[in-house]
Amino acid sequence: MRIGELSARTGISIRSLRYYEQRGLLTSTRTTGAHRLYPDDAVDRVHMLRRLFDAGLSSETIAALLPCVDTPSDDITAQTLEVMRRERERIDAQVSALLTTRDHLDALMAGTEDHLARQRDDALAAG
Repeated sequence: MRIGELSARTGISIRSLRYYEQRGLLTSTRTTGAHRLYPDDAVDRVHMLRRLFDAGLSSETIAALLPCVDTPSDDITAQTLEVMRRERERIDAQVSALLTTRDHLDALMAGTEDHLARQRDDALAAG
């Protein structure tokens, strides 16, 4: 598939897809007219890349982890595993912070709902 179709199927901009390829995260072949052609599994690859970027991983970190995604190879090292552990710990901390923030927001919402209900009740009693 060409880059425009990959963009349409994934919702990722052509510019981002070119960036992924430039960083070695995504590969394509070229037609005689120099158009990029991607295999069908590129859709899944782009979705995975987007999830990793959305989780806060850098392109350098993602590139370091890709040998574990593609196929086990000699490029996988104890350092690669350590990078994965470090990223998981960072994501766990983010999840914990988000849960705490959600709990605080729930408390604020409950307080606001109570306040609005009291205002309604007072308006009905006065009216």
